[in-house]
Amino acid sequence: MIQPTHSFPPIEKEHLYSISQIMAETRDWKAALETILHRVRPMFIFDNVVVYQTDPKSKTLDAAFARATGRGKSAEADVSWGEAFANQIVVENKIVHELPADIQTDDRLQRPLTLGIPLRTSGRVLGAMIFIRFGSPIFTEEDVHFAEFLTQQVTLMIERQMLRTNLDQLQSVYQLFQLQEDFISTLSHEIRNPLGFIKGYTTTLLRPNTSWDEATQQEFLTIIDKETDRLQDLIENLLDSARLQSGAMKMDLQPVRVDAVINNVISRAIMHNPDLLVNVDVPEVIRPIYADARRLAQVFENLINNAVKYAPGSEVQFSVENTLDGVSINISDEGPGIPAQSLPQLFQRFYRVPDRSIHVHGSGLGLFICKQIIDAHQGTIEVKSEIDAGTQFKITLPRNPVQS
Repeated sequence: MIQPTHSFPPIEKEHLYSISQIMAETRDWKAALETILHRVRPMFIFDNVVVYQTDPKSKTLDAAFARATGRGKSAEADVSWGEAFANQIVVENKIVHELPADIQTDDRLQRPLTLGIPLRTSGRVLGAMIFIRFGSPIFTEEDVHFAEFLTQQVTLMIERQMLRTNLDQLQSVYQLFQLQEDFISTLSHEIRNPLGFIKGYTTTLLRPNTSWDEATQQEFLTIIDKETDRLQDLIENLLDSARLQSGAMKMDLQPVRVDAVINNVISRAIMHNPDLLVNVDVPEVIRPIYADARRLAQVFENLINNAVKYAPGSEVQFSVENTLDGVSINISDEGPGIPAQSLPQLFQRFYRVPDRSIHVHGSGLGLFICKQIIDAHQGTIEVKSEIDAGTQFKITLPRNPVQS
């Protein structure tokens, strides 16, 4: 093996700044390596280059990057070059320079010169980078040193990308943790409120030393009934959200007229909210689709309830259209709208829009459940909103979703 020195040939120094720039400006290490190899090949000759990475779970080596740029380019699709060689480099954790076994043949492809360098960082070996020349010239001491330098840069880029990935994952976990913390706080509040009403009014009715007239009793019982429904809805949402997230809830797909489902939902909503204004725009003929009518009704009820809570007094507009492969439903209100920064998180589990949600009851599960139900139908649900200009939900449903 040729031992590297610690000085760069002048021609290599001219490329160091360029390589550093590429490293700093490119987030994808493979794209950066493509550019770097293209630039350095005139000064550092190679025919094939392969980067092997160690899979953190299986501990096996996988070819993460492989390019054939010169002689032997016809073998470009073959990413198994030097696999045994790479294993040797990783196990021994050292630079290995291998000369061809048969130097007498005239076939350059049968006389590979192989140089392998470990991807070494923080006491770990992430894999190996292998350079192959077919025929000649042999790798000089300066070549080895420059290849080691390139490998170090690749290692740094891989490690940086791994750190970014880990950071993104940690941020996602942290965000979910925060949402769950907020949810637990909200849930405690949401459960205590109806339980407090139910307990308080029941205790009042049962007081032995006080009698209540029939009208007062009816008022108390109405409040108890309403708060019991609210508590039941909260529990159902929790159970539905758990079933949907685990995939345990199956859709009962039957031929359904979406306009009929919408009309039934609106009738029930107006019964509970007599002041609710709803306008429905439906063509004369709506072609049936295969769907779970009960779950679709749950989606429409949730969206109407949101309009009642967050856009009180606003008219709710439903419009339905036939599409080439299903139906499209738009549900809009003329309420205060949703801030742009909240729209990407709106369908996340436990998410509640800051500020506005503190004045109304909600668990942050409704829209999550809506999206899961629509996803289970192989449909889509999208939202558009502007402050003081209302909110619009668009749902598309296929005519015949594929059942898994």
